Amino acid sequence: MANLSGVFRRGAQELGYGDLAGERRPVVFTHGAGMDHRMFDVQARALHERGHRVVVWDQRGHGESGLAPGIRFTAALALDDLTALLDHLGLDRPILIGHSLGGNLAQALVRRSPERAGGLVVVDSTWNAGPLSAVERLLLKCAAPSLALIPAARLPGLMARASAVTPEGIAESEATFARMPKRVFLDVWRATVSLVDPEPGYRTPVPLGLIRGEDDRTGNIASAMPRWARAEGVSEHVVPGAGHVVTLDAPELATEAIVDIVDGWTAEPTA
Repeated sequence: MANLSGVFRRGAQELGYGDLAGERRPVVFTHGAGMDHRMFDVQARALHERGHRVVVWDQRGHGESGLAPGIRFTAALALDDLTALLDHLGLDRPILIGHSLGGNLAQALVRRSPERAGGLVVVDSTWNAGPLSAVERLLLKCAAPSLALIPAARLPGLMARASAVTPEGIAESEATFARMPKRVFLDVWRATVSLVDPEPGYRTPVPLGLIRGEDDRTGNIASAMPRWARAEGVSEHVVPGAGHVVTLDAPELATEAIVDIVDGWTAEPTA
């Protein structure tokens, strides 16, 4: 699915997507900040081979979707884009799989409209509704201003080395980050942070799966996701030898984790 064959419009914005037909439950992959749909190539192919209808897409300002003139990336627009994509394709309660920002968006959609999703798989993303310490709040507040101080030419490499731990993961991440102008990346980062909105006692109203790279050191994911798993009473899939972009650092192990979760929800009944 390296090239997206579908396009739909939201006003002046064009959004690219790929849609592979299948008889089993639809699955929608949403990539992380600064990345694009290709980060899920291996996992999308695996689920399609297992009979699922599989949808991938590029958020506005990412990959093949571009950014409409005069429009800045915001969390509200991205969330509405995801909802509009489900409507455009007529998807009935698909399983939402999101990485990083994509995981934050998928959480927000389920929180706003739980009837729209049949399951939620969050990959290397923090817990939107989870509690935050004073230190975590301060780090979130300072993240974008700190990134703004980094020269544009150095930002893709620094972000890649913070996100991936394998040579292959770092190289692919840096090449993808380099396609996005710094001003757009900062808006995307601000949007990601804005989706973190603690709500004591909130519990995910649809089946939940959690996956993270063992060596993910971005934000508070390494501490927040275990807390989230305990609060929701679900297992956390920790992938060894992988950082934040687990699907690039350890594609086969990440695929196994995703397939294990999805199969557990959609297994065909035995005769």
